[in-house]
Amino acid sequence: MSNASKRISNEAHPNCVVCGAEHLFGMRLEFALLADGSVRAAFHRGEAFEGYPGLLHGGIISSLLDGAMTNCLYAHGQRGVTGELKVRFQHPVMTNQGAIVRAWIDHSSPPLHVLKAEIVQEELIRANATGKFMEQAFFELRQKRVEELGPSSTNRMWWPTG
Repeated sequence: MSNASKRISNEAHPNCVVCGAEHLFGMRLEFALLADGSVRAAFHRGEAFEGYPGLLHGGIISSLLDGAMTNCLYAHGQRGVTGELKVRFQHPVMTNQGAIVRAWIDHSSPPLHVLKAEIVQEELIRANATGKFMEQAFFELRQKRVEELGPSSTNRMWWPTG
């Protein structure tokens, strides 16, 4: 990944459990920007994140997909926060072998970005996700406004229409 996207990642969430290099118990994934605009990273430490014996925990799968989408935004110079994450578990992700997580921007209408991600193992898509992300600056502006208006305004203030 470019120095600019690493800088954004380090500034935005240096202790991320998915990609934070300093997280003591994290996955420490390093995402690479591909020519088609997607990002990808290899994941090899499955045993530490097991749910059922031999299977990667579903929450970890969701975290990997979410982290890949976030890093894809960073690779394109954006900081975003997850507003919605829909995960489809298609096949078990085995802990005794490596996997690839990949993400790409499906479409954008700033301040909203829709991304997709997948985990591939043995050339089979094991899980995929669609995520909606709001640009961090817009989110922070909304949060400030919610604080001014009170907590009852949260539901109607979170997402822009469309």
